[in-house]
Amino acid sequence: MAASTVPGGGGAGAVHSSNASGLAFDSGLEIRTRSVEQTLLPLVSQITTLINHKDNTKKSDKTLQAIQRVGQAVNLAVGRFVKVGEAIANENWDLKEEINIACIEAKQAGETIASLTDVTKWNHLESDGQVTILTDKTGVVQAARLLLSSVTKVLLLADQVVIKQIVTSRNKVLATMERLERVNSFQEFVQIFSQFGNEMVEFAYLTGDRQNDLKDEKKKARMAVARAVLEKGTMMLLTASKTCLRHPSCESAHKNKEGVFDRMRAALEKVIEIATDCRLNRETDSSSVSIFTGIKELKLNMEALRENVYFESKENLSAALEVILERVEDFTDSAYTSHEHRERILELSAQARTEVQQFISVWMQAQSRKTKSAAEELELSVLKVSHSLDELRKELHCTAMQLAADLLKFHADHVVLNALKVTGVEGNLEALAEYACKLSEQKEQLVETCRLLRHVSGTEPLEITCMHAEETFQVTGQQIISAAETLTLHPSSKIAKENLDVFCEAWESQISDLATLLRDISDVFEGRRGEKYDHLSLPKPMKNNANLKSVKSDKPDSEEQAKIAKLGLKLGLLSSDADCEIEKWEDDDNEIVRHGRNMSRMAYSLYLFTRGEGPLKTSQDLIHFLEVSFIFTSTRRDRILKDKKRKVTGGGWKDSVRLLELLQAYSLFSKQLKDDDKLMLLLEINKLIPLCHQLQTITKTSLQSKVFLKVDKCVTKIKSMMTLVVQLLSLCYKLLKKMENNRWVSATNKDAMDGQT
Repeated sequence: MAASTVPGGGGAGAVHSSNASGLAFDSGLEIRTRSVEQTLLPLVSQITTLINHKDNTKKSDKTLQAIQRVGQAVNLAVGRFVKVGEAIANENWDLKEEINIACIEAKQAGETIASLTDVTKWNHLESDGQVTILTDKTGVVQAARLLLSSVTKVLLLADQVVIKQIVTSRNKVLATMERLERVNSFQEFVQIFSQFGNEMVEFAYLTGDRQNDLKDEKKKARMAVARAVLEKGTMMLLTASKTCLRHPSCESAHKNKEGVFDRMRAALEKVIEIATDCRLNRETDSSSVSIFTGIKELKLNMEALRENVYFESKENLSAALEVILERVEDFTDSAYTSHEHRERILELSAQARTEVQQFISVWMQAQSRKTKSAAEELELSVLKVSHSLDELRKELHCTAMQLAADLLKFHADHVVLNALKVTGVEGNLEALAEYACKLSEQKEQLVETCRLLRHVSGTEPLEITCMHAEETFQVTGQQIISAAETLTLHPSSKIAKENLDVFCEAWESQISDLATLLRDISDVFEGRRGEKYDHLSLPKPMKNNANLKSVKSDKPDSEEQAKIAKLGLKLGLLSSDADCEIEKWEDDDNEIVRHGRNMSRMAYSLYLFTRGEGPLKTSQDLIHFLEVSFIFTSTRRDRILKDKKRKVTGGGWKDSVRLLELLQAYSLFSKQLKDDDKLMLLLEINKLIPLCHQLQTITKTSLQSKVFLKVDKCVTKIKSMMTLVVQLLSLCYKLLKKMENNRWVSATNKDAMDGQT
């Protein structure tokens, strides 16, 4: 169940159903979510049926039985509903009284409806086989109103529990973030970040359900972009924090980290504002209306003036046009708009102004003449204004789309990003300044392009997506420069290099999202589809769904997609946990470290797959990848490795991870341990072996059309494996330190004994 909080007074009609008698039901409470609406609609339908049947005073026996069945069905449904409501009340003491009162009202109303539709209480059949209904129709209507109102109250009160869960989850994430921000030791950071990762998964799950349930498309879009910031920000937070811990006196590292924390906190607050439906003064999509919205409103105002329905003034019409033309200056003033486009836009703007003035003149004449010819003249003038506005919008659309497409093509190879990476490793401060300046120029181009795209996006959700892209390029551009500065100052720092890579990946990801956004805007403009912004949601619907080769009957629904996305997010966090454990080791050439790092990369690749990104493009790629990465028997592994035809898109098998080799590294390490420690480690290692065999069984089992189920099983099994790998990395490190400490103590004692001798 999901909805917004119960307003203090009446809101927009919650559930409205008209019958033949013109009767309407209105709970007086605003419904903002689909689940509440869908729960109420069957009840409204049944009650409407009852009311319609009672329009005639005489009914046949068959009709009477049908009426009674509907009345009883309503009462039974209400009874079941009340039990659920009471259970919710018992678990939430702060809402218990309100929910119980609403449940009592609903129960009474249901019983009343059952009583009023009880055939045994009506007159017997007359000679013509009909029965006269003596029940007062008003009684059923009143009971129906009470029932709908009370059921709606229960649903919305129960939904406050969902909202409370989201707020509580946000508070936990925020509290852990504050601890992460203040942490000073690497070991403490690893522990807290692990907790943070789990809390983020819970928050993502709760808010994902909320986003899918919202009725308002603008709110869904706002929720999607805020959750996208949190998803991508989690990895940035990890690497930026690690860089600060490794280089505590580096100003650019701290600046980089603060930027991530600030943006994630803002995104958390935005999610809560949407979930709780807070209408804050600062909740505005932007400081100005887009050109698309302005044109739409101008046309509506013109229609109102023509019909003289809303008493629109001609002054308002002129003012509305001037607002649009003021926004058009974003295009004509842009340094990136070509001369041809600029001239055409100015020409169409002047034409639109002329046509609107002509419409006002014709309208004023029509008010005095009131003739058929005047009406026809007015109609023609309306068409001319509409045509001129459409031509202007078309030219603006063409300008923005061409500019964006050219930019994407020009920056497709990410030359500046690659140069910054090389510059950082070389420690070249002069080159850093040069390429930072180039990235800033690129950032300004992209920011302005997103601003222009917003004007022509065609839907309000896409406008919100454009603003998100604009903000992301603005923020990420600065963060890349600060990350590059840190690496340039510490060119041998692996953590600083990893941090720059993560921010560059975020930039590349946003470039990819912009390409998707262009396609969506183009589709809307050409009328191919309506509002779309799913590519920004978290958990993301898998872009690989089309490649799962599943038949129509096994097409994954939104719940299955969310499940896979949630598993993927956990894999991404486990990959981060593994990296944190690996950072503790001083010897990069250690076999456990080397193969553990490969396992971490593998988990991250699977995480990217669940997002529709990375080298694994299809489910078949995934299965092949897992066969090589997790084959336990060496003979089967070697056979697959020799099969050159079996190749993952984006790279061969040479880079693949092999769990067998990691297990061998653990086993070799265990031989250096004393009996008790050796036994403890071997017991943990042996937990991986059955998981590996189970995964082999899944990859070899043909599920025919149920490919999505196979992928789900594989990813679930990998998550269990990675959890054990992280635990083993931590255990091996502790045992290594214990072994080194024992050696040091033994050596010290030996030296002391030699000295005494």
